[in-house]
Amino acid sequence: MPKKRIITFAEAINEGLRFSLLKNKNLLCFGLGVGDPKEVFGTTKNLQKQFGNQRVFDIPTSENAMTGIAIGCAINRCPVIMTHQRLDFSLLAFDQIVNNAAKIFYMFNGQFTVPITLRLIVGKGWGQGPTHAQSLQSLFAHIPGLKVVMPSNPNDAKKMLIQSIEDPNPVIYIEHRWLHDQKGHIEKSFNSKKIGKANLLMKGNDITIVSNSFMTTEALIAAKILRSNGIYADLIDLCSIKPLDEKAILKSVKKTRRLIVLDDGHDFLSIASEIISIVTIKQFDTLKISPKKITMPNFPVPTGYSLTKNFYPGHKDVIKYCQNIFDKNIKYDNFSNKNFHDVPHIRFKGPF
Repeated sequence: MPKKRIITFAEAINEGLRFSLLKNKNLLCFGLGVGDPKEVFGTTKNLQKQFGNQRVFDIPTSENAMTGIAIGCAINRCPVIMTHQRLDFSLLAFDQIVNNAAKIFYMFNGQFTVPITLRLIVGKGWGQGPTHAQSLQSLFAHIPGLKVVMPSNPNDAKKMLIQSIEDPNPVIYIEHRWLHDQKGHIEKSFNSKKIGKANLLMKGNDITIVSNSFMTTEALIAAKILRSNGIYADLIDLCSIKPLDEKAILKSVKKTRRLIVLDDGHDFLSIASEIISIVTIKQFDTLKISPKKITMPNFPVPTGYSLTKNFYPGHKDVIKYCQNIFDKNIKYDNFSNKNFHDVPHIRFKGPF
């Protein structure tokens, strides 16, 4: 059998962009940093060289205006992949995203579509602080007319980016910068199914763990530690935040009768809150114990290293919860100490 091809998350995005630019000659790719030397964490590497600066280019720091231009291009059959190096920067274009991109298809009774993919980059640590490290996926998911995806591995990063670009209407594509250097296998080929299907990464009968994006990395660590202690989890990687794969979640909870949801958004009105709401409304009688959500607290993200040390949720929170409900003493410190709380790895020199 041929060996599986292993690449990084950033390389997977680069391949997805290249594939899409080759497939559709009208497709444009632009945004802050797209053509600079670091090429958005390497995700746009060599694209400007291959496709020219008329299709792949940097833009002025005018997010609202440039997003409006992107929407205009998309309406006129020139699909756009627009990159905001921080999710936070996209807030300057919120009027265009919410009142135009998300609404045009409905306002004109389907006569116009808006094939625009907005790449928004999130991530914790490295002194980014309150205005550069926000995870606001629930904000976008609340808006009718927007799809929101958050891949957790290279294969899904490439596949879902292509799906997003080929979708006829706007997709918010959120990537966590702690994932960019993570490696994984890439399928030789895949079909462009519609967005909205979750992945079942591990199977078990004891508890359902639901996660997405970088929180799936944390969930995998937790699930492996739990398994070594005789607790077997169904681990669901959402991949798509909106549409949400309710069927996969409800099916799993019906089996395990316990639920824990990981979400790196803030606690109040989070994606985790919505999932727990769905489960308790539709399958309350199946639950053995109240569902648990693991999220960021309802405070702005701190900047300093000492303040962030216990701020971000992760696999330790899952283990602590499971210790209580399963009445087990689970040892995990030796494994946990291999992780860094402020940077994804010791070689990391900054998000740019």
